Amino acid sequence: MPSSVRVLAFAGSTRRDSFNKKLVKIAAAAARAAGAEVTEIDLANLPLPLFDHDLEAAEGQPANAVTLKRLMREHDGFLIAAPEYNSSITGVLKNAIDWASRRSADEEPLVAFAGKTAALMSASPGALGGLRGLVHVRSILGNLRVLVLPEQRAISRAATAFDDNGHLVEVSEQTAIEALGRRLVEVTEKLRA
Repeated sequence: MPSSVRVLAFAGSTRRDSFNKKLVKIAAAAARAAGAEVTEIDLANLPLPLFDHDLEAAEGQPANAVTLKRLMREHDGFLIAAPEYNSSITGVLKNAIDWASRRSADEEPLVAFAGKTAALMSASPGALGGLRGLVHVRSILGNLRVLVLPEQRAISRAATAFDDNGHLVEVSEQTAIEALGRRLVEVTEKLRA
């Protein structure tokens, strides 16, 4: 029986050949196989100016911010592959979160985040696989009232971690990322029951 869970999957990168875009596709496929309705988006297709309160006051929220926020509101959970830049979250991911967290006059606070679930993963050429950045993403989302699953995965040496078909070469890593996608669906279903 199909799940009623809707999952939004994206990477915190705009790079065309991003390792994290490949990674989130694996988790998204597993969530879909678990019965969820999965929407995959690319933040490169939703360019946003740097968050600026004066800009927002003068012009309102940019159209792409409104679109992103609507997509987040329409989904129950998030699969996020978050690259690590300088031991932290990427600017593009933080900026997207900042815009999506803005409240319109007719909305409850944090409508795009509160009560949602999220599963985090990362891939990096370094030995830690982006693990340090995930700490910050987890903290930010938790403060926005997202239930972030304790399970997460960081894939190191990402330049050689994927095969030509976008799968992880190491079977244990492929299995772990697929498990994240399934686990997000399972937990979200239980919370919605």
